[in-house]
Amino acid sequence: MAKEEAPEDSAMKNGLFRENNTLPPGETRIGALFSLKHKTAVVSGSDRGIGLSVAQGFAEAGANVAIWYHSNKDALKRAEEIEEKYGVKCKAYQVDATDFDNVRKVLHKTIHDLGGRLDVFVANAGIPWTQGRMIDGELSHYRAVVSTDLDSVFYTAKAAGEVFRSQYESGVDAFGEKLQHYSYGSFIATSSMSGHIANIPQLQAAYNAAKAGVRHLCKSLAVEWVKFARANSISPGYIATEISDFVPPATKAIWRSKIPMGREGQPAELKGAYLYLASDASSYTTGCDIIADGGYTSV
Repeated sequence: MAKEEAPEDSAMKNGLFRENNTLPPGETRIGALFSLKHKTAVVSGSDRGIGLSVAQGFAEAGANVAIWYHSNKDALKRAEEIEEKYGVKCKAYQVDATDFDNVRKVLHKTIHDLGGRLDVFVANAGIPWTQGRMIDGELSHYRAVVSTDLDSVFYTAKAAGEVFRSQYESGVDAFGEKLQHYSYGSFIATSSMSGHIANIPQLQAAYNAAKAGVRHLCKSLAVEWVKFARANSISPGYIATEISDFVPPATKAIWRSKIPMGREGQPAELKGAYLYLASDASSYTTGCDIIADGGYTSV
């Protein structure tokens, strides 16, 4: 039987990594490395909370940004505000991130509307587990949590990865024009410190397992995609957003007692981590998980 040739975008040959699978950025000035000017970024689950803060941060750094939301129509207003404030293109798109066909369709429309290219994709859609011990929880709730928190990351990664690979192979955008100021794709997923530890006093096995899966998925994609895109994750700790509004104040007080910094984080405190991974400043960083938890997992 003839030996199967490795595909052109493969980083490996005969079970070993090829040399020079990537190149360093041509620019070395710090301002240029962190700039997202000329780039297009998509952030799922960005109608509020962490995702909205990330979208704002990318716009501040010069990127055209797409806000992806599921049902919160406030996203339309948020996009208008970002566009007006930062002088970039910003549009909101309703999408079901748990439906791959819908994800792919909306992604291609997004790219078409925002200049024909994709530089950064942030998979941030997520919901909490709210039913205590897994043994007492409903299977329908388990499926919803895993579908939203893990499956959607896989689906968005697959759709974005197809675009990153096409741009690498062709060197042109969706309109057939030569890509300018383009180096590499960047995929970033929002994991959680819950993918590293088992939280207490609340019990959330399904959520923890899904977030651990997100982290390891990105590590795996970092190897698979190394020729055409980087893949990294960020693991926030307790952040003061709407996703935890259902949690009783007494439980949040216990949280704070376990955090060395003694408080929940603010969404804006994550902007820097996401910007680093989105930009050429992280050109030698892939398969990485950044923990931003106020020190929770260090004790």
